[in-house]
Amino acid sequence: MTDLDAAKQTLLAELREHSLILGEVTLSSGAKAQYYVDARRALMRPAGFRAAGELIAAVAGEVGAEAVGGPATAAIPPACAAIAVPAGADLLAFFVRGERKEHGLQRWVEGPVSPGMRCLVVEDTVTTGGSTAKAIGRIQEEGLTVAGVAAVVDRLAGGGEKIEAAARAPYRALVTIDEIYPDRPDRG
Repeated sequence: MTDLDAAKQTLLAELREHSLILGEVTLSSGAKAQYYVDARRALMRPAGFRAAGELIAAVAGEVGAEAVGGPATAAIPPACAAIAVPAGADLLAFFVRGERKEHGLQRWVEGPVSPGMRCLVVEDTVTTGGSTAKAIGRIQEEGLTVAGVAAVVDRLAGGGEKIEAAARAPYRALVTIDEIYPDRPDRG
């Protein structure tokens, strides 16, 4: 088993134990679901943070990214995880605001990035892909090059295709809902 295989197994275990919540919830898209994956519950624990960091830093290396980031709340834990591990030592992190500040520098993209930099867009959980696609648009407007997109968890609801089309770059999920909750009631 490689180090990345071990990291994936650790991430899966942390997501199953800490992030999978059973019961009806309303998703950001407005849809109702009988379970929820709050990936931040695993990403903000040492083992999940390190495992996700190793996997995201590896993807960043594969696509030649210089920076990692994405939508503010969803991207901050995975982006910070990637720059905290040895494999991500040369990466920078950034985030995309949901609303532009009316004071200060009034930036959409915050962090030590500049136009032309290659970036890996990261997201904690993808369902429809709407918030990630919107962030990709802002990133591209700021002159950054989207080299790829990585989600910690993909709920397999079609968001990956939407994201890949918006990014015009490869999309990948570190894990899918099929791996976290294979016996879920809505599995197709």
